[in-house]
Amino acid sequence: MTPEASLPLSYVLPIRWRDDRGLDELTAYLRWLAARVDDVVVVDGSAPAVFAEHARRWGPTVRHLRPHADLRFASGKVNGVVTGVREAAREHVVVADDDVRYGEDALRRMLRLLADCEVVAPQNHFEPLPWHAVWDTARSLIARAVSHDMPGTLGLRREAFLGMGGYDGDVLFENLELIRTAEAAGGRVVAPLDLYVRRLPPTAPHFWSQRVRQAYDEFARPGRMAAALAVAPAVALSPRPARAAGALALLSVAAAEAGRRRAGGRRVFPARTALAAPAWVAERATCAWLAVGVRLLRGGVPYGDVVMRRAATPARRLRARTPS
Repeated sequence: MTPEASLPLSYVLPIRWRDDRGLDELTAYLRWLAARVDDVVVVDGSAPAVFAEHARRWGPTVRHLRPHADLRFASGKVNGVVTGVREAAREHVVVADDDVRYGEDALRRMLRLLADCEVVAPQNHFEPLPWHAVWDTARSLIARAVSHDMPGTLGLRREAFLGMGGYDGDVLFENLELIRTAEAAGGRVVAPLDLYVRRLPPTAPHFWSQRVRQAYDEFARPGRMAAALAVAPAVALSPRPARAAGALALLSVAAAEAGRRRAGGRRVFPARTALAAPAWVAERATCAWLAVGVRLLRGGVPYGDVVMRRAATPARRLRARTPS
């Protein structure tokens, strides 16, 4: 694609790496992006030696910079996002984690959707699918059955983002915080279930390290947290626990399959991902109680070098802060 045909988008990638595993693959993706969108901004909070290597590898391809010095949020990712949107050269901006891999069609559709709304939340899917990615995909499918999944990437309008003053980076569930802040400011948020964007799976150790933290996110959505906390007591107190557990397993598979079938999901979600739903439900039922434990014993969940107490700001509180 020639530069004249590039898309009028800014692509913001916030990163903070400890080492450079995966650098070659990410570098190839950034080169691919730079040939297709007008503006690629990498906001890099990595250690000096890692930052220097990134600058050497990416300097001719992207705009590579440090987070702005005035940003002191506990979430380094939010420091990177706010910096990147401030620096973006285009009104329409894609923000994505370092494991997200857009295709050209998805970028073009994102651009079209941002013409009519302030935030777009696409649907991530793992590719390839090792066992732990199959397991975690069941979570996405159940979310799709009742609403939509929360992705590792968002599209947004720069003017609206700056107009709402960015968003709070001292919470754990930062994408939900951004969406709620945009809605409180009167922004329109859409979540097209058929806008599929590939995501690289984490390593198995990283997957395990995220279990309690992901459960802790649901303190931001009390209804979901209550449902997760209720699973184990409901099964244990049932007159026939084994039968109750079996019924719950079947119900979870049915819900996941319903999510898989929505909006052409069978194209990207193999059938085995729905069959993993009982394992994910059992995991979440356990980790929800562990999340309660870390909140009571430690005051929050560890996140890097800090402990995060708040998962996200309640929507009603954000609305109350926003001038009418």
